[in-house]
Amino acid sequence: MSEEKIIEDVIILGTGPAGLTAALYAARADLHPLVLTGTEVGGQAALTDRIENYPGFPEGVGGTELAELFQKNAERFGARLEYDAATEVNLSQSPYLVKTYSKKFLAKTLILTTGARSNKLGIPGENEFRGRGVSYCATCDGWFFKEKKVAVVGGGDSALEEAIFLTRYATAVTLIHRRDTLRAGAILQKRANDNPRIRFVWDTVITDIEGVDGVAKIRLKNVKDSKESEMDIDGVFVFIGHTPNTELFQSQLELDEKGYIVVDNRFRTKIPGVFAAGEVCDPHYRQVVTSAGMGAAAAIEATRFLENN
Repeated sequence: MSEEKIIEDVIILGTGPAGLTAALYAARADLHPLVLTGTEVGGQAALTDRIENYPGFPEGVGGTELAELFQKNAERFGARLEYDAATEVNLSQSPYLVKTYSKKFLAKTLILTTGARSNKLGIPGENEFRGRGVSYCATCDGWFFKEKKVAVVGGGDSALEEAIFLTRYATAVTLIHRRDTLRAGAILQKRANDNPRIRFVWDTVITDIEGVDGVAKIRLKNVKDSKESEMDIDGVFVFIGHTPNTELFQSQLELDEKGYIVVDNRFRTKIPGVFAAGEVCDPHYRQVVTSAGMGAAAAIEATRFLENN
């Protein structure tokens, strides 16, 4: 590893909508931000086949295409992308130390936009049909399932909220839960139970997702009696939680009970000069547009911090 240490005004970890928008705003402030891309340029948004709800694209836009546009916009004003990932962050000193696989950097301010990853079922067909019938965001992809039948996996608030949302498009929504009771709140449960398009399959897990060009069938197993069955279906929406990518910051930053970075209403962490934006600190919305807004705000705050310190 190179021992050269480069001092940067702003280092941004992550290249999802929050990170690239933060890079744009920091670059416009003439801070020449350095962006460490991580392993996935564009974040989860780049993995979405088509985004229909980002302003300015009435015909929709591919997730990869939108990520590329974000990147070009940031680079036009001087943001620099380093195709490397942070392996260690030391927040006990200032400037803050960031190690990657090949270099060491010192940062006067950090903007953490490392995102969160959807929890997976871990079954055959899940990865193969991601973006072709398997989704982790009903708000993003529900429109594609007009007049179709879909399955929703989960039993918490998110699963019921998304199942109810999907009834705007799908003719039938089957909620599959591995237990015989839901963890969701009472009001959501009542709304789901009262919705004629939603039915429940209890004590059951999906063991396989099958199809050719897209999802066509799922295989099911009852966890109590081991009885197996199958169901013709057009889409599978998985809502069994998210895991924030905060492993690098454990014991250094305040995290909530689910592992998300705790920030105030100006996206400041408890450490001066360290900010967070996007899904790494947002367990509620998880939208491209909200993450982008958070990234812009965090960069504005970082700019003000540098002006005053």
